[in-house]
Amino acid sequence: MAVADIFKALADPTRRTILDELVDRDDQTLFEICSRLSNKHDLGMSRQAVSQHLEVLESAGLIRSRREGRYKFHRIDPVPLRSMLHRWMKPQTTAAEHTTETEEKT
Repeated sequence: MAVADIFKALADPTRRTILDELVDRDDQTLFEICSRLSNKHDLGMSRQAVSQHLEVLESAGLIRSRREGRYKFHRIDPVPLRSMLHRWMKPQTTAAEHTTETEEKT
């Protein structure tokens, strides 16, 4: 999983909405995700289109899926987002400390 894949996956508003729905309720099937997108967000998409979005998210490592009988359950995986954020953030720097550091440089 490359950072570019994560940014590509997050660039699409529909995929961000799918991630929001998985944050709200993990372990959803394709049918459940399609229903929530249609009912809550007025996104009338085919199951095939949603399935393609899920594939992009899974390829980027942002979601995981597991099969249980005939059903495939999808859940969010926050690890890639966390590792991407840690790449650019100093863990011990708070917002107030960052402001002070910036003021000292000017």
